[in-house]
Amino acid sequence: MNSIKKYKRLFIILLILIGANKISLANGLYNENDTSTCLYMADPTIYCYNGNYYLYGTYDVNSNDGIKVYVSKSLTTFSEKSSFLALKKGDAYGTANFWAPQIWKNNGKFYMAYVANEHIAIAEASNPKGPFIGGKEPLIKNKKTIDPFLFKDDNGKIYLFHVEFSGGNKIYVAQLKDDLSGIYDNTDSLCLFAQDNWEKIMGNVIEGPTVLKHNGWYYLIYSANHFKSKYYAVGYAISKSVYGPWKRSNDNPILSIEGTGKSGTGHGDIFYNKSYEMYYVFHTHNSDSTIGPRKTALTKAYFIADKNGGPDRLVFDQRKMQYFKLKQGL
Repeated sequence: MNSIKKYKRLFIILLILIGANKISLANGLYNENDTSTCLYMADPTIYCYNGNYYLYGTYDVNSNDGIKVYVSKSLTTFSEKSSFLALKKGDAYGTANFWAPQIWKNNGKFYMAYVANEHIAIAEASNPKGPFIGGKEPLIKNKKTIDPFLFKDDNGKIYLFHVEFSGGNKIYVAQLKDDLSGIYDNTDSLCLFAQDNWEKIMGNVIEGPTVLKHNGWYYLIYSANHFKSKYYAVGYAISKSVYGPWKRSNDNPILSIEGTGKSGTGHGDIFYNKSYEMYYVFHTHNSDSTIGPRKTALTKAYFIADKNGGPDRLVFDQRKMQYFKLKQGL
């Protein structure tokens, strides 16, 4: 009899713990039927600095006034009052279509790589809030480029991963000059193009690169398919060299409608929270039937050992993806 009571108590405690966990997750989600609490930001990136999270992105496909940022101490809730333009039109290159920023710190300064007029530029600030100020010339002048990602390798060289248009969207890498004024033209090299079946459901598109180096391997995270497709999804490839060749993971896609239940999952960035846990911030479609405005979400990311002794596998916890709350008056 005592044994039965003991198991009953353990079962009740387990139910309480499960309930508490559900409450915790629910508090990190917005009510999808209450549009006033949605945070809409496509192509997002997050930079954690001095106890704050800075969320940047494309807040409108026709963003003609600059790059917007939200500031919060929470990973789930931001305030409309904390939003402002970190980069304003007129302070740097570009007159229209400000997209896909990435924030990067080097030698005590903050840099924003971003897209305007379908060209990539870099602006500089002393604070992640901005204002980011830059020159009036793009990094690559002779062709259109989008989706920048700056990567500094162990040897101190800085590389620009980016997307070029040539029979579809393709990911390239080029070495940046030390003063970040442009690329060395003879280093511009193709990394990936749409190839696998899951990458070609709608259009020949591979874009949104993020690059990590882990245990001597380069990990190139990318999105595939047209962003309007509900099958827009994320995969990754690995290489021993920053220039490739790149081998796709057998686990691809690692973020998709099949894993999350949400349409249009993709084009995000890796970041680390205050405890140095790894996350991936990304966007989804507004709903199953509507593309925009696109919603901002995040999911936990981690490496696990490959059972066959190969490079560690990169995994996104798709089942626990969360959307960001947007509150008024915080």
